[in-house]
Amino acid sequence: MGGMMAQGDKTGYVYFVSNRSRMLYIGVTSNLDQRMGQHKTGHYPGYTKKYKLDQLVYVETFPDMTSALARETQLKNWSRAKKVELIRQSNPEWMDLSSVP
Repeated sequence: MGGMMAQGDKTGYVYFVSNRSRMLYIGVTSNLDQRMGQHKTGHYPGYTKKYKLDQLVYVETFPDMTSALARETQLKNWSRAKKVELIRQSNPEWMDLSSVP
């Protein structure tokens, strides 16, 4: 093993990023600060860069990436209304929860 952690040993985060138009993207990562830095600087390619989705509006923490990936899959299958309600319950103002400037 050589000190390497298995994928299942890393803390996992499922997160929603949004923009002023309240478009949503659901992602998963083992390093939330690093990923938010990528979103905020436009270094995370694709949908989030195209639509400037750089405001962290919701996050869940898991003891391992396997659990986080399972939750991401579950959330991606939810309706938009159900996702919005989940955000509203913990972040009614849709404030940016990121510690990354």
